Amino acid sequence: MIIPLLSLVGAGPGDPELITLKAIRIIASADVILYDALANEELLEYAAPNAIKKFVGKRYGCHALSQAEINMEIIEYAHSHGHVVRLKGGDPFVFGRAQEEIAAARAAGIAVQVIPGISSAIAVAASQMIPLTCRGINESFWVTTGTTQSGEISRDIQLAAQSSATVVILMAMSKLEMIMDIFTTNGKANTPVAIIQDGTTPNEKMVIGKVKDILFKSQYAELTNPAIIIVGDVVSLHPSHLVTIARENSLLKQR
Repeated sequence: MIIPLLSLVGAGPGDPELITLKAIRIIASADVILYDALANEELLEYAAPNAIKKFVGKRYGCHALSQAEINMEIIEYAHSHGHVVRLKGGDPFVFGRAQEEIAAARAAGIAVQVIPGISSAIAVAASQMIPLTCRGINESFWVTTGTTQSGEISRDIQLAAQSSATVVILMAMSKLEMIMDIFTTNGKANTPVAIIQDGTTPNEKMVIGKVKDILFKSQYAELTNPAIIIVGDVVSLHPSHLVTIARENSLLKQR
């Protein structure tokens, strides 16, 4: 007897070792795995040999299937095969559209469980030794998407730009110039910015600058999605910046 089950599993930020033990166990028990573009395919090695593994896209500029089609795949596979794992980059509940899939599954009589993952919003900054909060610098951080469902810049960015919080922006490289203009308008032209592409993976690339020059630096480095943008004074705590400050202080003393 087939018992339909949907497991929404967070695949982490990219490094295949940054996944939970529970997630590995759930992947190994799957009959079907529907995985996103941001989920490292090395994680599929944990799957059972006879498990169906299907790429379903879902990434800026890369949509193998629409969300409605993915929902239908989940329902059909769960009823025909049993345990479906929906493997999502980062954490399922951080811009992962998980709630839409949960609603579709439950409406079809399918049980659902969620296995949290490590979000790139936090892990990528940490991997570069950029703290999102630091005593004496800031007390909070925002995590926001660059664009809304309609393709417009999120109004939350306007609010975040007015605060002293660290601002982490996902899926925003196509709107980078407009977003930096918002920060500039709010008096943040000299605020440090880091952009990290393919964080925690061997293909990782990073540039550090300020609101006023990060667009040029990112274009010169040819950064693209997937990338996270970190805006805030905490970026100045990156080791490369601290080395630069130490070098400048040494030169001043020599004079």
